[in-house]
Formats: sequence, C-alpha cells, structure tokens
Amino acid sequence: MAEKVLMKGNEAIGESAIRAGCRYYFAYPITPQNEIPAYMAKRLPEIGGTFLQAESELAAINMVLGASAAGARCMTSSSSPGISLKQEGFSYIAGSELPAVVINMMRGGPGLGNISGAQGDYFQATRGGGNGDYHTFVIAPGSVQELADWTVKAFDIADKYRILCLILGDGYLGQMSEPCLLPDFRKDLPKKDWALTGKRKDREQNKIYSLKCSGPDGELNEHINKLFEKYKVIQECESAADVYECQDADYVICAYGTAARICKKAVKELRNQGIKAGLFRPITLWPFPEKQLEEACKNAKKILTVEMSMGQMVQDIKLYSGHRPKDVDFYGEAGGVLPKVDAIIEKVKNYD
Repeated sequence: MAEKVLMKGNEAIGESAIRAGCRYYFAYPITPQNEIPAYMAKRLPEIGGTFLQAESELAAINMVLGASAAGARCMTSSSSPGISLKQEGFSYIAGSELPAVVINMMRGGPGLGNISGAQGDYFQATRGGGNGDYHTFVIAPGSVQELADWTVKAFDIADKYRILCLILGDGYLGQMSEPCLLPDFRKDLPKKDWALTGKRKDREQNKIYSLKCSGPDGELNEHINKLFEKYKVIQECESAADVYECQDADYVICAYGTAARICKKAVKELRNQGIKAGLFRPITLWPFPEKQLEEACKNAKKILTVEMSMGQMVQDIKLYSGHRPKDVDFYGEAGGVLPKVDAIIEKVKNYD
C-alpha cells in the first residue's frame, strides 16, 4: 500500500526507483545530488540489489549500458558537469536502443560553477550532448511528489520505447523536503526478449550494438530512420504539461521545475490584482508539449518565459507557441540565483 512520508527530493527519487524495480545503481558523487547515491548505498543491499560507486562518471554510464543490455532496470545520477561526462554513453545507449534512467540535479555553470540549483542544462538535455542523430526522453518535475511519480514513469517509458529517460531536476528540488505519497512496489516488470541473457535454443541469438558499417546507403541509415519513426510516436503520445489559469489569460508565463513554483505565486498575486495571468509548465521537455502550449497561449497578448538561466527554453516557446517571437519576452537569473516574484509581477504589469 502506498504511504505518505516527508522526504527530500533526492531521497524520494531513490526510494521510488527501488519500488519501480531498479536493482542496479552506478554513480560517482557530486553535489547537489549526493543524497541519491547515499540513499541507494543503504537501501539497495537491503533488498538484494547492487550499489556501485564507479571510478568516474564515464565508467558509471557504461555500467548502466551493460546492466541494461542484460535486461535489468538500472539507473545513474549526477549533476551538470558530471552529466557532461556521461554524454558519450548517452549516445551509445541511444544507438543501441537500450532503456535507462538518468537523473540530473542541475547546478550553476558553466564549468564547475557552483552547487546552487540552476537550469542551464536545458539545451544539453533536449538537444543532446552526444554525437549523432538521437533523442532522450526529458522530464522536468516540479515537486517532490512529481519526482517520485515520474521516476516510476521514467522506468516504464524507458522500457516501453527502449529509450534513455532523463529526469531534469535542480539543486533546490533535490534538497527540499515535502510530503510525498510513495508508489507501491512493482511486481510484474515487462519481459525483455531482446536482452543479452545467453544463447537459448528457443530463439535466435540476441545482439546489441551501435556500430553499423554495411555501406554508405545501408544499415545505419535504416537504423536511424527506425529510431525517428519511434520518436514520432513518442512525440504524439507522451508529452505532458501542467496548465494553470490559462483559459482566459491575457499574459501567459512559461516556466518549468523550481522556476515554475515561483511563477505560480506571481500568477496568483497578479490575479488578485485583477490581471489575467496564467502559467504554462511543461513537464516533458522532450517531447515538448507543443500542442498544449499553443492551446494555452491562443488568446494571450504576451508570453513571458522565466528560467533559472540566461534563456534556453525561451527558444522552444517562440517556436511552438504560435506567437511572433517579438511577443515572447524573457526574464532569467543564472548561477544559482532564483527569479524574483516581484520582478515577474512588475514585468507583466508593464505589458498591461
């Protein structure tokens, strides 16, 4: 039976992953996500799972690749610079069509930056940092409860489509504590007939690889086209968004994660002052919920995108909102600085 507890975001991810059937976790420590490996180091041995602190981020993501190829539900986590080091593995996992779950609790950058929460990894997450033509499924929860819920969904989506699912949080979400209804333990996990479980008489030998060298017009081209047919299905079926007070909004504020929590307070205050404001919060960043965005913004005079960065998601808002780019404004704070409620309110009031 599901139970409600007070948990940190990072710990809710760990417990939810275990309840989703994750029994293999490989990672290398970095702040501000260290509560995840600390939690997994304690819990996994208690249930017969495997926790392994790898010698590097590169080693950790390749251990995920190996465990996934053998059919296991497995996971790794890190924060911004560590995720950069895993990008080669992301590309190999995508090319091999393997399911995996990765957590990025973003911190300020570029470089080592600082350990405060930020949102400067949007481009890296949604455009892909590894080589070649591929996508990862990118989820941006906005609360501890959503971190728990979407961790379970991430494993299911990863298995359903044989894709890497990236949960894009930030240092604030990972560190905050909120009441959380934990999921039930999953009992029936999907069968993986494609996995490398040894040669058997009742099936052909399974092979998993991303090296495809059958000529300039051959195997690799076909493989990539097959991947993108799958991505089209994902875009059609799996996008998600939270729409708040947009039905009659003259001004729609767009934000995700921690920034959206701040924006929701601004929307409530603007409504109290008689200004029709709404909030559009994408939950999936890839596939981006473009149809939901266009619907939410169809009557808006102006759109304001708010980010904990110098502006990355704003490009997708301009692309998918159905508005002219000049009608999409931006406000952001970077390096771990939070957007200000009063600054958001002032910008919207100046549109009126």
